[in-house]
Amino acid sequence: MAAAATVPDRRDPAHYPPILYLPCTRQTPHPEELEVRYQRTEDGRQALLVYSALDRLQTCCGVDQPWFTFPTAELPRLHQNAPFDLVLMDLYVPEESRAGLRA
Repeated sequence: MAAAATVPDRRDPAHYPPILYLPCTRQTPHPEELEVRYQRTEDGRQALLVYSALDRLQTCCGVDQPWFTFPTAELPRLHQNAPFDLVLMDLYVPEESRAGLRA
């Protein structure tokens, strides 16, 4: 009998895809002008929203949500430059809360 396959823990960055899709405040052709959009949780923590695929970002945040790709390996550098308390992957953002994701 074959061993049951285990599902990777998506909360562990070691199991994230190599490239993530991050919501930002606005589209820009200049990477140095990108501003990551964070989401404040109900308990006051600063959350970084990341998406494993573009279709998931668009489904969860809306098709008009500005975004950029970001290498997973660079998350520690992002945290150092703009600290956050937790990373939430593929989180659905209700429509009434999406305005806070855009500038």
